[in-house]
Amino acid sequence: MNTQKQTYYNYIERYLDNIRSKGRYSFTLEELQKEFDISYRALKQSLYRLKSKNKIAQVRQGFYVIIPPEYSQQGMLPPSLFIDDLMNSLNKPYYVSLLSAAAMFGAAHQQPMEYTVITETPAPRSITNKKLKITFLSKSDWIQDGIAKQKTNAGYINVSLPELTALDLFSYSHRFTTNQIVTILQELVEKMKVVNLTKIAGQYSNTASIQRLGYILETELKQQKLADSLWKILAQRNYFPIPLSTKKEKKGEADNRWKVTSVPLK
Repeated sequence: MNTQKQTYYNYIERYLDNIRSKGRYSFTLEELQKEFDISYRALKQSLYRLKSKNKIAQVRQGFYVIIPPEYSQQGMLPPSLFIDDLMNSLNKPYYVSLLSAAAMFGAAHQQPMEYTVITETPAPRSITNKKLKITFLSKSDWIQDGIAKQKTNAGYINVSLPELTALDLFSYSHRFTTNQIVTILQELVEKMKVVNLTKIAGQYSNTASIQRLGYILETELKQQKLADSLWKILAQRNYFPIPLSTKKEKKGEADNRWKVTSVPLK
């Protein structure tokens, strides 16, 4: 490497050290281009060298994370340390959801293999490689009341509250078995509040998810107060008979209150 290229490399490395000193773990190519008056090629060469030394990793085109020594073996950071910066760079509202949100509330028995983020339509392309799996899902209705800030070592990230997480689990139930959802809900209900569930469910457009959650809360988890709060929402809507699972299953007896058809859960 010639002297000029070495100088560029040193400048960029010092700049990244400065970013880390401020508590950030990520940066963008656009940010570096604004900071340094050097050619695109020289910049990319410096980034390639940093990547080869396992000092940075590319998450997606134009977005990088800084790898501190404690994560050098993994070669990647936990998404919770950079997801807020990533979504801001994409100018997308978001919240961490489903199993990833449940895990933050202690309701997942093991750390999920994928990190799930819900954003407004259209969703970015999901990220899947040997070191990282972030799944982006989209929805058209946005319920700000169901989203809270959760502190991480890098700042704050948006996470669905337990009540919104529970409803979303049924909206995306094709990704799970019913038994998986019930297992998560057994822990999640301890964090759920009637007032929050009433407010969020009242704005939730997927009526079938409200039916399924209400049915499970009442019949399987014996959470009558939470179930009743959903029943009051359903009483104001038109709703129709549905199966408990969106996957194929033999028909069982229909529940009169929730209009949910199911077979006994094991």
